[in-house]
Amino acid sequence: MRADAQQNHDRLLDAAARAFATDGTEASLKDIAKEAGVGIGTLYRRFPNREVLVEAVYRNETARLGSAATELLEKLPPLEALRVWMERFVEYIATKHGMGDALPVVLSSSGELRMGSRQLLADALAVLLEAGAADGAIRADAAPADVLMALGGITLIAAKEPPGLADRLLDLLVDGLRFSA
Repeated sequence: MRADAQQNHDRLLDAAARAFATDGTEASLKDIAKEAGVGIGTLYRRFPNREVLVEAVYRNETARLGSAATELLEKLPPLEALRVWMERFVEYIATKHGMGDALPVVLSSSGELRMGSRQLLADALAVLLEAGAADGAIRADAAPADVLMALGGITLIAAKEPPGLADRLLDLLVDGLRFSA
């Protein structure tokens, strides 16, 4: 893909993720194109229908979250990196929920996509947890799958509650993962 085409593609995915998180999958494609700084024709050339766009946003957001683990560890101590990653997970789930009815259709047509996404996120968590355990900041017995389930529960609960609850619950989860001698 040419550099300018890649930039258009990336801006479209970013704009769509924001629109889906706030307006759901019925967000205006015309508004998404406008926010991305491209014409509606460019959007349709890249993403011929709404379902293709939803899948592309889902794949992109999942990949970003997966790669964020190593990026955060380059800048922050493991425990802080884990906490920031968890905040990003909550944002990721908000975008995913915004995709409403369209995402289950996309995921049901590709069990591989759903399972691959779950594995990618579990692998990212494993990197963070292992770094924290090696650093002595995080319990060595913390299983990525368990932490992922706890994060999923937090996002389900916090989605229907006043702002700030997710942060408080993430703090409790991080405290529970903290190594104490």
